[in-house]
Amino acid sequence: METKATILVVEDDIHLLEGIRDILELEGYGVLTAQNGQLALDILGQQEAPPDLIVSDIMMPLMDGIEFFHQVRQEPRWVGVPFIFLTAKGEKADYYKGMRMGVDDYVIKPYDPTDLLVKIEARLKRQQLLNQAHSKSLDNLKRQILTILNHEFRTPLTFVVAYADMLNDPSAGKLSENEIVTYLKGVSAGAERLRVLIENFILLVEIETGDAQKTYDWRKCAIDSLEPIFHEARSRVKALAEGVNPLEIRIEGDIPLFIGDPEYLAVAVAQLLSNAAKFSEPGKPIQLGARADDQRVSIWVKDEGRGIPPQELQQIWDSFYQIDRATYEDQGAGAGLAIVRGVVQLHGGQAEVASQPGVGSTFTLHIPLQPSVA
Repeated sequence: METKATILVVEDDIHLLEGIRDILELEGYGVLTAQNGQLALDILGQQEAPPDLIVSDIMMPLMDGIEFFHQVRQEPRWVGVPFIFLTAKGEKADYYKGMRMGVDDYVIKPYDPTDLLVKIEARLKRQQLLNQAHSKSLDNLKRQILTILNHEFRTPLTFVVAYADMLNDPSAGKLSENEIVTYLKGVSAGAERLRVLIENFILLVEIETGDAQKTYDWRKCAIDSLEPIFHEARSRVKALAEGVNPLEIRIEGDIPLFIGDPEYLAVAVAQLLSNAAKFSEPGKPIQLGARADDQRVSIWVKDEGRGIPPQELQQIWDSFYQIDRATYEDQGAGAGLAIVRGVVQLHGGQAEVASQPGVGSTFTLHIPLQPSVA
């Protein structure tokens, strides 16, 4: 008979341990057994793959179930294994402690075999669904990354290589000054686009992995003016720096002192300004503004671009998402708004958007006011 799943059973009562093992084996499960938490850890360490589920008693010698559970969850290889506690009637304190720690389920001793089997089957089914969802999510992420690598990285790299080859081609003869300047501009443009893409990828990974939170925690400071942040953000957007789209900056009233990371805020505002310029016709104005009330500072970017369909307003914040990429063929990896959302969340705030197709969009970042630092 094919083994359905492998279950580790940890129980110091040898008769109870053997009884559970026999019940599970009759149902087609593979079973590993141990009589205390320390022996169970040793068994886990010897397995090439972790078991599909763990059933453990709480009261055991050498290492009890609570400590065993804690040790299991400290190991990345085992952190996703479903965990069911066996507990005697009256052990309410351990029951509550385990639930707060994140145990998946409980079976009360003396146990009902049917109850045990149903809970095991339910937890295994739940884990299977989670694994399938995770696998699907990874597959989607892989496709998105491959699409970006295929287009967003290859296109500027092609420009860099092509223009560099023309500059180094001895058969082309002597190049005129205008030709050299043109080729160098091509190399520079391609390199700049690659730099932005790589920086966005790195920052997005830092946000997703939690490294950005650590950076924010040691870099945050009291901010008493938004003007340097707005100036830095504007300088990062080529279309605005070169005057392709006129930029109006409006700071309404006094902005109170608040806590934040000026560099991360400049990045977030630059991402919004870059999007506004990308989706606006040349010459169309863009507004960058701020206001404050008793609870928060609000920073907004308003454009007169093509707007966002209502059904897309939630997804645009997702990593690597672009609206109908195949139709519009917009430049960029789709990381900008995910970065904006991540930066605002680091500040304990929220990001929102109001948009009308064919009219334009307004993105607003709400940063809560906090006590000033010393």
